[in-house]
Amino acid sequence: MSIFVILGLLVCIIAAQGPSAVTPEFVQKEGDVLLNVDADVPEDFLFVEWNFNQTDILVRFPSGREPLVNPGYAGRIEFPEKKYSVKLKNLTEADRGVYTARLVLDQGDRTLAKYNVIVQDPVSPVELTVISVDSRSSECDLTVTCRTQDSHINSTLRCDNQTCSQEGGEQSEVTTSAASLRIYLLNGSIICNHSNLVSWTEDIKIIEHVCLQPDGPECPPAGISVYLLKIVVFSVGLIIMVSAVITVHLMEKLRKHK
Repeated sequence: MSIFVILGLLVCIIAAQGPSAVTPEFVQKEGDVLLNVDADVPEDFLFVEWNFNQTDILVRFPSGREPLVNPGYAGRIEFPEKKYSVKLKNLTEADRGVYTARLVLDQGDRTLAKYNVIVQDPVSPVELTVISVDSRSSECDLTVTCRTQDSHINSTLRCDNQTCSQEGGEQSEVTTSAASLRIYLLNGSIICNHSNLVSWTEDIKIIEHVCLQPDGPECPPAGISVYLLKIVVFSVGLIIMVSAVITVHLMEKLRKHK
């Protein structure tokens, strides 16, 4: 099953759990994530705090005072204009987990927002290689491979009169690094795509550049044919003229000799 279908089902399940559900956030390694608080905060609160995996406190917003940042996150937290929202910068694998904004009141506390932050590496480069080409007068069969550092897939394409089809349809698989690897046709091109939810890379080959028809007997251009014909006619005429002159000269000498 495609990684995008799986993640789509996951998002639907999470969304169906109600306002306290965890919102997934996919972030590229060394990137930033914005953790928003959209809920209304009453004026008589004690403080709002963001915690990580219900243990580490990132920052606390006491009522009417400046935010208090955990020294372990100093320099990595910014505060956008929206109250109680935070931006966490330069994420690493260690930052994967659940971030919760908690509102604390005299009579208890409640959750304002909750995010499950998933940090992913950018996908590796991909290479599209043509393994074999079988060209005939009007058809061309191609076998190609799409390869990454840890995975590869093959696909066979058949082209007839500049219309191509992919045997078995679009080829795809989920790699060991939870990325999607695909081979598909688009606008006369073969595209090899490697992607996850934070990055993508691809390699493209134009079909007409790799699916060349076999060469037929070469015919010289019309202009060259006419030029060669004129040279041949002139040469033959010149030979006949020279031969005639020589023949007349020899006959004249022979007549004088007699």
